[in-house]
Amino acid sequence: MPHPPGTLVRSAVFRVLGRLAGAPVLLAALAGCASPPAGLSSNGLPDSALTSLLTRMRGVSEPARERLAQLERQRDWNGVAQFAHSNLAVGPHQAEWWVVAGYAYAQLGQYQRAADGFQQAVRLEPDEIDSWNLLGQAYRSLGQPERAIRTLDNALRVSQDSPMTWYLIGESFSDLKRPERAVRYYEQAVLRGPTFVEAVYALGLTYARLGRKPDLDATMRQLQQLSAEAAKKLAAAIERR
Repeated sequence: MPHPPGTLVRSAVFRVLGRLAGAPVLLAALAGCASPPAGLSSNGLPDSALTSLLTRMRGVSEPARERLAQLERQRDWNGVAQFAHSNLAVGPHQAEWWVVAGYAYAQLGQYQRAADGFQQAVRLEPDEIDSWNLLGQAYRSLGQPERAIRTLDNALRVSQDSPMTWYLIGESFSDLKRPERAVRYYEQAVLRGPTFVEAVYALGLTYARLGRKPDLDATMRQLQQLSAEAAKKLAAAIERR
């Protein structure tokens, strides 16, 4: 599903990232899925997502944060991965360093290794919703939307408050060409993150696919208020259908 430019509610990571907003800044479609919105790298992670993520990590010292920020500015993802593993060699039970390693591998396009890192983070800190979201997105990037859905369903058992989780499930059903299932999750994402531009865009496009014109019109008005550019792109996408 094509997406407009704009910032995810940012959950970062994804708004982990940041577009994983409202939620953390997190993701939108890792490579192999739909083209990502502007502001996200090709792997679905927003620019400077690692720096944003680190501000919420508990077990990372200030010198380590500074070093990671430097490596991120240099786009030295191998360096980030190596730094993460050097810290894991000292403390393998630090979930935050598994997230950093997974992030670096996602930037390198090594999605299985990214998923392995996020999986370790989830195992160590099962209540961290961002790690679940990142793991689900990694599975999407691996072309495994069904596994992403199962993972993100588990995330909903942890918390139903993250717009990013609902959005990513919607994206996964869209990957499977199931708009009738995706629409419910996009609606929940927008309900929890009404300024989440990517989710509003995806919802509008899905309403168009389902022929739900009154709902589409209302969503288009909402998107216009959030981002005239995104609304224009949505109108063009619908016109091309």
